Amino acid sequence: MTKKLIVLDTETTGLEVDQGHRIIEIGAVMLEDRKRTDQHFHTYLNPQRAIDEEAQKVHGISNEKVKNEPEFSEIAESFLEFVQGSVLIIHNASFDLGFLNSELKRASSQYPMLEEICEIEDTLLMARSKFPGQRNSLDALSNRFEIGGYDRSFHGALLDANILADVFIHLTGGQSKFEFMSSQGGSSSDESNTKQSVNFDEFPIAQVSISNEDMTAHENRLQQIEADNKLTTLWNQS
Repeated sequence: MTKKLIVLDTETTGLEVDQGHRIIEIGAVMLEDRKRTDQHFHTYLNPQRAIDEEAQKVHGISNEKVKNEPEFSEIAESFLEFVQGSVLIIHNASFDLGFLNSELKRASSQYPMLEEICEIEDTLLMARSKFPGQRNSLDALSNRFEIGGYDRSFHGALLDANILADVFIHLTGGQSKFEFMSSQGGSSSDESNTKQSVNFDEFPIAQVSISNEDMTAHENRLQQIEADNKLTTLWNQS
């Protein structure tokens, strides 16, 4: 069964989960046939703490905006139901997973870590492999692939998830089959390879004639190689 592809992003009160920072927005978009669908998950969250001023400058989300939003524990079940069994596509996945797993653990000791119920595809690692030595932030990739039509005044989880979906499609462009390696080394595909027939009559093989002198010279050369290296060449192996 083909696994669903979900592109995910979060916004937070600050950069360090170990310092008690929390998630204030989750945005996730489902892909199908290399296209974004209308199926998505989006919510703002009350982090029960102040949002750093520097973080507000990035995403534009104020304390006032989220003070009446639900807490993570109130949306945890619906979030897990949406992502369970999917391939989660995240840019700099360790950041978002650190925050999401922290929220899940805080909400209930019975909740799994996301890596236990989803496969993870990190587009930052993909981009670094494809564009080594270059800037591979989401903004840089968006500019490189000339992705437009979005208001980039501020970052936002759902906005960035939509942009990342376009970036992911470009990063994987030209492939007839996506392969996602699991942590166990297995793989899953979302499309089967398209088989195409080839008419070999359209590609005739040229005939090459070899003289007796060339054959003799070739045999002498092989004998010399074998004598010098005390081995049997591939041409003389049965």
